[in-house]
Amino acid sequence: MKFTKMHGLGNDYIYVNCFEETVEDPSALSIRLSNRHFGVGSDGLILISPDENADCRMTLYNADGSRAKMCGNGIRCVGKYVYDHGIVGRKELKVQTDSGIKTLYLTTENGKVKSVRVDMGSPDFTAEHIPVIADTPEVISADWEVAWQHWNVTCVSTGNPHCVVRVSDVDDLNLEKIGPLFERDPRFPDRVNTEFVQICAPDRLRMRVWERGSGETMACGTGSCASAAAMIRCGLMQDRVTVQLRGGDLDIYWDREKDILWMEGPAETVFEGEILDGI
Repeated sequence: MKFTKMHGLGNDYIYVNCFEETVEDPSALSIRLSNRHFGVGSDGLILISPDENADCRMTLYNADGSRAKMCGNGIRCVGKYVYDHGIVGRKELKVQTDSGIKTLYLTTENGKVKSVRVDMGSPDFTAEHIPVIADTPEVISADWEVAWQHWNVTCVSTGNPHCVVRVSDVDDLNLEKIGPLFERDPRFPDRVNTEFVQICAPDRLRMRVWERGSGETMACGTGSCASAAAMIRCGLMQDRVTVQLRGGDLDIYWDREKDILWMEGPAETVFEGEILDGI
């Protein structure tokens, strides 16, 4: 089976063209191939397949085999893949996800996609929609105790459930210890992605992320959108934010009038390969 390794700001996935290939057990395949010592190495597996209501469908499996609804970095790479491989010839396309159809706008250079702008839809702060178990309809700048410490948290869905935690210094965190405790906190029945954010300026923040099913990753697109939206909702940032991640920067803009989050960033192909039987 042929595959392509791609990444958005270091958030890397293994992509399989299911217009041509068949994957019998994607959950098991993601676990096997995502291993960075005995497999290809990735944050998960993304299948690109036909869809009757969109230009293609993106189906995502995390490194632990669990299925995720959406991935901002992953969907930018899907846009690059289908354009660069001639599956879709337009620079505006629609991708079906488990969180609904997303519209992508491609910027090309020398006939290849260089960056992608994505309509990520509206941020949803409603607790039961995220879902998060809370005593209030929304969790906005709340004081929570997790891992025997008090944290300032805001919960929001941007296609995936997110818990945005405001801290003074993102480097001064033991994420390997704290991340799993947030991910599996009983207040999150579906587990949660946790973003630790440090505000640097009204239009810039730093972020580290612990993704459910994958651990700490170099970047998270839906998490960047969630972090920007959360800090804007708290009245701490402007509507246009640069999110600085371990893998680079993402540009996020919340069009408050239309209630649309826009995400723009790069998409890169690393290499192509073939999976042999027994590997």
